[in-house]
Amino acid sequence: MKIVTWNINSVRLRAPIVVKLMQEENPDIICLQETKTLDEFFPRETFEAEGYKHIHIKGMKSYNGVCILSKHKFDAADIHARVEKDDCRHISVKVKGIDLHNIYIPAGGDEPDRKVNEKFGHKLDFLAEMTSWFSDKYKANDNVVVLGDFNIAPREHDVWSSKQLQKVVSHTPVELEELAKMYASIDWQDAIRHFVPDEEKCYSWWSYRNRDWKKSNRGRRLDHIWVTNPLKERLKGYKILNDYRDLEKPSDHVPVMIELK
Repeated sequence: MKIVTWNINSVRLRAPIVVKLMQEENPDIICLQETKTLDEFFPRETFEAEGYKHIHIKGMKSYNGVCILSKHKFDAADIHARVEKDDCRHISVKVKGIDLHNIYIPAGGDEPDRKVNEKFGHKLDFLAEMTSWFSDKYKANDNVVVLGDFNIAPREHDVWSSKQLQKVVSHTPVELEELAKMYASIDWQDAIRHFVPDEEKCYSWWSYRNRDWKKSNRGRRLDHIWVTNPLKERLKGYKILNDYRDLEKPSDHVPVMIELK
């Protein structure tokens, strides 16, 4: 089973490249973040025509929004409000015996200080709530996947320069500490780092500000797929589809995919 996460940065604008992914990689499940559209305007028919008949969405106008597109039927589907905000950042399904959570963690603004930046406080509160929620809901031997745009690059080589980004939101010590707590909540396993050694650079996002993203290669690994221990044993392969950053009108994120036996 192939599972993809991708911050699409407007699903209506970029529906054609989602179709390209469907046709070229044939994933079983695609989880998108930043769909940026109300549910009634979601391009459902476009994806159903490609065989993705099972669709779970929660969207809002112009901001946020998450969806799960699947070739397999859902045994359950839920929408979760986080930190008392109905801002379309967390949905889940049960499919093929797996609880699958698609989350879009707040970016956190520019200033890494919750006293002066409400957005950064929101991000930290979101992480803390997810940590306690997963701990309360699951055990480490349950079959669970959490994925999405976490807006944090946690490891040294998940960024182009750990030293230079210590004070930049997405790689600050307080964010890494909170994400580490979430990671420990039910002994999650980082599915991509299962295949990619820690000492190897690994990115999934490159800023639009870089005129030549390949040449500068100042990327960050903001998009993650975590699995519980029983699913770690079933990990078969992965892909980070960097070529999608070169498409016409691309997202600044690229698709990240795992394959489970």
